[in-house]
Amino acid sequence: MPTDYGADPRDLAKAIEDRGFESLFFPEHTHIPWSRTSPFPLQTDLPRAYWHNLDPFTVMGATISVTDRLRFGTSICLVAQRDPIVTAKALATLDHLSNGRIELGVGAGWNVEEMRHHGVDPDRRWSFVREHVQAMRSIWRDDDASFHGDFVSFSGIASWPKPVQPGGVPVLIGGDSRHTASRIATYGDGWIPVLDRDVEPLIARIREVEAELVERGHALSPVTVAFGYGRAATSEEVEQLATAGVSRILLAVEPASYADSVTAIDAHAATVADWLKHPVASGRRPILSSWRNSG
Repeated sequence: MPTDYGADPRDLAKAIEDRGFESLFFPEHTHIPWSRTSPFPLQTDLPRAYWHNLDPFTVMGATISVTDRLRFGTSICLVAQRDPIVTAKALATLDHLSNGRIELGVGAGWNVEEMRHHGVDPDRRWSFVREHVQAMRSIWRDDDASFHGDFVSFSGIASWPKPVQPGGVPVLIGGDSRHTASRIATYGDGWIPVLDRDVEPLIARIREVEAELVERGHALSPVTVAFGYGRAATSEEVEQLATAGVSRILLAVEPASYADSVTAIDAHAATVADWLKHPVASGRRPILSSWRNSG
């Protein structure tokens, strides 16, 4: 989570690319209401970084200019709280300037007060997410774009640039519920669940979602597993996830000084050294990345 008190994300992006990692993901909160009843999902005090974090799209614009290969994504973008026309333009511009290195992890969030400040009904938060993503896809895809839903409605939109990546910026569905497979099949290109506890239950859940996608006649979607807040990875866990077919693993880097951040990145690199040397070998190796989850 890049912050106004931590290391410059441009410097960290260069360090991460130099060490062979595949991507760098950023979280999002537009603000944190001073008065709120919404509990932090991990049932701890809310970390200071949550109200000192930098805007992820602005940070992407800065970091793509100092890297050549690194991909950038959100983990996650609170897309329900963003105007879809403006967001579609911003993401298409980033994809254009980076030559197709942008991905969009989306979620509905947990902070009810924050949602309400943006005019989002918390009880329908995922409906907002779906419509905003579908509206953006229309803008990315069509020269004469239209979309009509409960929360978004427009006709006759001309908007360039179009994303470099065929089909638009890839959309990864965050979170998990009984609706996960439906969301992936309806408007997603992949899944980005968070690993907070043991690996085995998550692998079992991945199998359940894959089975439901097959039942729906939908192709299996790539899975990006994000290690949760304060959750360190072991090489054994990475091997388990790789064997399960997970396509990308996101490792947590907490906001800190440049020296402390590089120390954390180097510790990750030592843990996953074999994968950094041989990425995606035989289609079974995961891609290693860095991130901070915003929930």
